[in-house]
Amino acid sequence: MFRSKKLNKKIFYIVEKNLDWVISTRRHLHEYPELSEEEFNTQKYIIDFLESYNIEYEKIANTGIYARIRNGKGRKLAFRADMDALPLVEDNNLEFKSKNKGVMHACGHDVHMAVQMGVIKSLVENKDLWKGEAHFFFQPAEETVGGAKRMLNEGANREKIDNLISFHSAPEIKAGKIGVKYDKLHATSMVFTMDILGKATHGALPFNGIDSIVVGAKVVDYIQTIVSRRIDARDCAVITVGKFEAGTAENIVADKATLTGTVRTLTQDMKQYILNIFKTDLKKFVESFGAKLELHIRDSYAPVINNKEFTDFLYKNAVDILGKDNIELISVPRMDVEDIGFFLEEIPGSFYRLGVAGDKFTELHTTNFMVDETALRTGLLIQLKNALEYLC
Repeated sequence: MFRSKKLNKKIFYIVEKNLDWVISTRRHLHEYPELSEEEFNTQKYIIDFLESYNIEYEKIANTGIYARIRNGKGRKLAFRADMDALPLVEDNNLEFKSKNKGVMHACGHDVHMAVQMGVIKSLVENKDLWKGEAHFFFQPAEETVGGAKRMLNEGANREKIDNLISFHSAPEIKAGKIGVKYDKLHATSMVFTMDILGKATHGALPFNGIDSIVVGAKVVDYIQTIVSRRIDARDCAVITVGKFEAGTAENIVADKATLTGTVRTLTQDMKQYILNIFKTDLKKFVESFGAKLELHIRDSYAPVINNKEFTDFLYKNAVDILGKDNIELISVPRMDVEDIGFFLEEIPGSFYRLGVAGDKFTELHTTNFMVDETALRTGLLIQLKNALEYLC
């Protein structure tokens, strides 16, 4: 199945040779984080690197980059790394602590970019070990508007790439290990706003109005019965009402209540099923109180569904390079979202979890999120192993 055990020795040699460079690159990116759709300096830093190796690239999705290395005829394999940081004030005591106040790489995107740049460097310097095409997406705005969709709309897959491999930092997994998931990994989502329109009246005369707050409270309760009573318990769905706004004064029955929240499911069909309930049964429920429902929907990210054949390929390569004890098979999908799902809808591939946990657990999206830098070695090993086994 594998090209040769000599290839593994070569991969280890390449990784050790480039590891300090990858760590230094990650530290620079961590020190200068940028928010979604503002990744201009990050883009320039990566472009300067690409140009130093005469690598073909183009700017895409405003602050993103699409690069490729062509090395003769063969298959096309894509790699993707997200670029944006979060609006957090870093609370870590690091020499390379964020210098952009109020902005922090608290989701590991600095790791993703640095490893991807390490893969590029390794492939360019070792063209005798592979053939075909390696395509690289540096994607902006994963945390907000979904830069993956925009990149695809602007032609990121116009060359019809065969497969894609990527990863996300995983604080629940120890550094040195990875987590592999077959089939569904991340949910799809949509954001809803429900305007419940009642009738205002004096607080002393509620019978003359239609209390939108009371109706809104009933709606919150009703929504939870959708998951518990309308959906098969073997399926997964989460409906969250995150905001409830209503009223102008303590002695006025409110004529309008606004509920805002999210729906998360593992398939597009289930998401559509819930939306249909909102549009029909929930609408009638609100009208039974004499109120009206105005529903506003913003579709969000696609589900992340890993291709079985390519995940088999990833898993076998990971076992061969890291050892079976360092590969965790993930059994339960996650209900958070990741816009790489848009890429995987068009390009069959696999998205795995890279362990970044050190001795102390720190969660993503927190001010003290910390990465064990040995994870960079693991990420580079896995990405390079898959690249060289695929592009041959």
